[in-house]
Amino acid sequence: MIFVILISVLLSLSLPVRTDYVRPQPRKTLHFPWKPKHPSLPHQVHISLAGENHMRISWITDDNSAPSIVEYGTLPGQYTFSSSGETTSYNYLFYSSGKIHHTVIGPLEHDTIYFYRCGGQGPEFQLKTPPGQFPVTFAIAGDLGQTGWTKSTLDHIDQCKYDVHLLPGDLSYADCMQHLWDNFGELVQPLASARPWMVTQGNHEKEKIPFFTDAFESYNARWKMPFEESESTSNLYYSFEVAGVHVIMLGSYTDYDELSDQYSWLKADLSKVDRKKTPWLVVLFHVPWYNSNHAHQGEGDGMMAAMEPLLYAAGVDLVFAGHVHAYERSKRVNKGKSDPCGTVHITIGDGGNREGLAQKYIHPTPEWSMFREASFGHGELKIVNSTHAFWSWHRNDDDEPVRSDQVWITSLISSGCLAEKAYESSKILVSP
Repeated sequence: MIFVILISVLLSLSLPVRTDYVRPQPRKTLHFPWKPKHPSLPHQVHISLAGENHMRISWITDDNSAPSIVEYGTLPGQYTFSSSGETTSYNYLFYSSGKIHHTVIGPLEHDTIYFYRCGGQGPEFQLKTPPGQFPVTFAIAGDLGQTGWTKSTLDHIDQCKYDVHLLPGDLSYADCMQHLWDNFGELVQPLASARPWMVTQGNHEKEKIPFFTDAFESYNARWKMPFEESESTSNLYYSFEVAGVHVIMLGSYTDYDELSDQYSWLKADLSKVDRKKTPWLVVLFHVPWYNSNHAHQGEGDGMMAAMEPLLYAAGVDLVFAGHVHAYERSKRVNKGKSDPCGTVHITIGDGGNREGLAQKYIHPTPEWSMFREASFGHGELKIVNSTHAFWSWHRNDDDEPVRSDQVWITSLISSGCLAEKAYESSKILVSP
């Protein structure tokens, strides 16, 4: 028994950083040689959750007459079911997108492999649906881009036995060069066509040119998320549930004050969360609220002032953010200081983008900051049951994933904090 307790204590502590580790330099942007494709064949295939027991399949064709049909089944080459979907497209200055297809399939069985084909022809893909109960594993990496380090991060994520990928903003780093969106879609297709990728927007998705194009036009057209299924009016913020976890994706670059639609939607969404059904509550957005790096210091303060009281009253367990190109994990925190009933904040904007790492930290280290390091990498969140989750961060070390930070996290629902917050929650979340 003493041995078991000792091991648990050791696992709950962060592993020390190797003193001989030399942080990598940025790698060059990947180049994608042009390959001729039949115009009706699907490319840039990715999938996302679309309501209970349903999945959205998204892809692009260069043929505007290609059908938005997905055939699928549980055996290779045998498609028992089919669904039809919707299409969209957009123009950006001199660029015209292909035909963008979004088709919802289901109802689907939990924890099951399905084989599918898009548009009635082309290659067969396969996906695995998430489990219906614990344990469930999330892979998490933000600020991906398209460099050699991005490829290394994706390779490491591919080795992780994850169920859903969470991406807190800054996907392609296209920055108005629309062909880079197409390149990114090809780069992530091997992973994003097999497991649901749930994303939210970052500053590099804005791409707004006054008088010519609106913000997030490319992002919204290509990466449709289940905002309608979660009663949101914007693709920039939404929620979904998987196994026993309620996940909320928020927008750092759309209005968030108390008079905004996003604030009203968040308040309503939090008030409907059933912690008996989903004992874990996780939130993602792009700009971190708790950041001891010099990079982007204070940029999240406005959103934090407006929304942190909502998250605290609801008992949010974990918040993941990107934007800062480094890794940092906090204690449970609220109102700028440690709070045993607060939220663990994790900054993970270290996927491998072309801008490089944010290596300058504030000293002395704030009391709420538990671990910080400027390295590329990804995170894995395994929620074991209703009370315990295991978080690990894997640094890219010479293209090998090195577990550099790990900790067991206990859910707020099992700590008694939610009972203490019941009155405060009723005042903040339920009151008009």
